[in-house]
Amino acid sequence: MDDKLSIRVNVADRYYPLKIDRSDEERIRKAAKMINDKVLQYKQHYSDKDLQDFLGMAALQFVIKLLELEEKQDISPIVEMAKELDHQLSEILEKE
Repeated sequence: MDDKLSIRVNVADRYYPLKIDRSDEERIRKAAKMINDKVLQYKQHYSDKDLQDFLGMAALQFVIKLLELEEKQDISPIVEMAKELDHQLSEILEKE
């Protein structure tokens, strides 16, 4: 059974037809709302810019947040420190 759903999503006063998994609908609509809210926020603060500028600034802000979250979830430095501690402990135990 094909569990796809056809929806139209409004992003910055443009509608985009999408065919999505039903389970993704809420996430996609929430993402569109977040973009629209951010664009509206920029519209209210910067009257000398156009919609493309607002979309660019919103995209930049969201990607910066995404990168910050990815960096926080990067555990490779912790894994490397654990390996180094394990190595040092092994050397100490071998000496005894």
